[in-house]
Formats: sequence, structure tokens, C-alpha cells
Amino acid sequence: MTVDEFRAHVSECRPLDTEEIYRFMDAMSDEARRITCEMNGAYRSQEELRSLFSRLTGRPVDASFKIFPPFYTDFGKNIKVGKNVFINDCCHFQDHGGVTLGDGCLVGHNVVFATLNHDFDPARRAVMYPAPIVVGRDVWIGSNATILRGVTIGDGAIIAAGAVVTKDVPPRTVVGGIPARPIRTVEP
Repeated sequence: MTVDEFRAHVSECRPLDTEEIYRFMDAMSDEARRITCEMNGAYRSQEELRSLFSRLTGRPVDASFKIFPPFYTDFGKNIKVGKNVFINDCCHFQDHGGVTLGDGCLVGHNVVFATLNHDFDPARRAVMYPAPIVVGRDVWIGSNATILRGVTIGDGAIIAAGAVVTKDVPPRTVVGGIPARPIRTVEP
């Protein structure tokens, strides 16, 4: 299996349930851990971090991208970031299903992006179901928030610290709580 074949598979939200897929995911996890250990194991300039992040994702990142390590991911090859994106320290990207951060996104400390869910049937618990997380432009995600699979966050939205986002968030809306609910709108 190739990265492109895997991305095509998960773009259709098809289950991850074959030995070939599991072997591929294990190999990609090993590669992601090697690269994140390089990112996290010593001081790195932002230029060095951008280079490592590009290697991790398999995509170039803009010179405006900024990240504070440590950073964690168990795949890496299904992350896309726009311009002027900032990711604060200790974030966890479970990106098998795809995580896209639009231009101008700010991601607080300890944010979790979880794009997989397991089968509810104990006999099939190892089967995983991917769905992408898409974050629009100029979104601010507060510290310790968790964004779950299949969620789209609209442009200009704010995710309160500690929120667990289980459903789509409309543009220019502040959400918070567990599960996250609308609190107010952001005026233009």
C-alpha cells in the first residue's frame, strides 16, 4: 500500500480492517515517531521544524508556519496546514482520516485531533473508522480541546479551552463544554 492509496481509502471513510492496512499503518507510525523524536528531542529553529514537519507530512509548509514542540502524531502523512498556522506545544494529531488546518489557525496547548473511532462490537473492536477533521480559516482552538472525527469547523470560529467537539461548528461561532455547544457568535 502507498500513502496515496491509503489517503484514497480513508477519503471514502472506508474501514481500516485488513492486515495490509494494519502493516502499512505500523510502518507509517514508526516513520512518524522517528521524525517527531527528531522534532522533540532537542532545540530546533523554526526553519528546522518546518523542514521536519514537511518531511513528516510529505508536503511542503509555508514559511509562515510555526510550531512549538513537543508535537505528536501516529501517522503524519494526512496533515495539511495553510499559511500563518501556529501549533502550540503538546498537541496530538491522530491524522489517519485527515486533519486540515486553514490559513490563520491558532492551535492551543494539548489539543487533540482524533480522526479514528473503533467498532462498537467487541468482536470487531480492532476495526477503525476514519473521517476527516477540517478546520477553516482564522479558527482559534483553545488549550486542551479535543476535536473528534468527521468534524468541520467554520471560518472564524473559536473552540473554548477544554471543549470536546463532536459536531460541526458554524462559522464565527464560539463553542465550549462537553460536548461542545454554541455559546455566542463572533461579530465581524
